[in-house]
Amino acid sequence: MARRSDHTRKQIFDMAMAAAERIVETDGFCGLTARNIAGAIGYSPGTLYNIFDGRDDIVLHLNGRVLDRLYNRLVDAPVSGVPNVDIGGLLDRYFDFLHDHPNLWRMLFEHKLSRDRSFPVWYVLKVDRVLGLVSSALEPFFCDEEKNRKAEAARILWASLHGICSLADMGKLNAITNRPVRDMAKELMRLLLAGLDVSRASILR
Repeated sequence: MARRSDHTRKQIFDMAMAAAERIVETDGFCGLTARNIAGAIGYSPGTLYNIFDGRDDIVLHLNGRVLDRLYNRLVDAPVSGVPNVDIGGLLDRYFDFLHDHPNLWRMLFEHKLSRDRSFPVWYVLKVDRVLGLVSSALEPFFCDEEKNRKAEAARILWASLHGICSLADMGKLNAITNRPVRDMAKELMRLLLAGLDVSRASILR
């Protein structure tokens, strides 16, 4: 087993994150333990706890990496200025990410912080960066003074999409409909955007 002096603190952090990601990809969130991570990088669990403030901290940093990967997958989506087209492009890339990394996607939503902890600012900023792409796609529906409404609409779309994806992931969506999950998500998008279009038109009257 490697000695603590063999690597810097930053190197151990990076090694632990890479190992944790591999473990989740292979074994799912349930396989993510300090012992498994430590064993994968040749250190003791105690060394990990000198780097991280408990398991919550490990998962938060790993989920932060997942959010970065999701952002990088979404950010290159073409932008046309037409909400239906742009949201549709983001949606397709979101589902591609889910298909390629189902266990990492599940971990984002399965992990619950301990009651005495809250999400750190750096993590919230990563979430906001992803949601900002959705918010930008909704830009034509809102004027400059409606930034809060636009951000809230993006969060509603994200949360609603997660509900559909979670039902499909648990094998329960077919109790509601026989339609494929992507079709359901696109119909959700169509309904939400139609509602925003009507709302915008009423304001402009």
